[in-house]
Amino acid sequence: MYKALLDHIEKFITLEPSEIDKLESCLELSTIKKKEHVLKEGQVCNIMYFVVKGCMRQYIINHKGTEQTLQFGIENWWITDYLSYHNHIPSSFYLQAVENSEVIALDKTVLESLLIEIPNLERYFRIVTQKSFGAMQMRIKFLFTMSAEERYHHFNDNFPEFVQRVPQYMLASYLDFSAEFMSKIRAGKV
Repeated sequence: MYKALLDHIEKFITLEPSEIDKLESCLELSTIKKKEHVLKEGQVCNIMYFVVKGCMRQYIINHKGTEQTLQFGIENWWITDYLSYHNHIPSSFYLQAVENSEVIALDKTVLESLLIEIPNLERYFRIVTQKSFGAMQMRIKFLFTMSAEERYHHFNDNFPEFVQRVPQYMLASYLDFSAEFMSKIRAGKV
């Protein structure tokens, strides 16, 4: 039931059988329906989500009232609002299912006790967080150094299955251009 997460953890660290049993006893698989929110702006985020199946996204609503996607989380990715989670402050973000999704929701108090009981998990979460931070740094670099068309082609070349999976308007907002511009790029009119 928790094989996807345990396999992901085993890529980075090794857990003893007793540690695996302890971890499994604290996990809960949840189903989130497409378009359902697990976090809205203003709420305090106390949960980290590991995507077992499906796709989640983190977004804001900008001053024009337009959704701006900041991050996607697909299979074997963690997604949360780290600032709200860590500092116990109201979130500036929304977390929403893009597809019907299955996630393992890990509550902060549960995770904190697990990290004390299984210190090696701290290393796993450090590595995952560093990889996530690095991905965000590259995204910012691409936003600053590539044209909109270059960003689309780069993303399409590197993640073609993802481009087919996510609604065009969400992908456009992630790449920081309009859905109309996305249509022109895909039609070869740019």
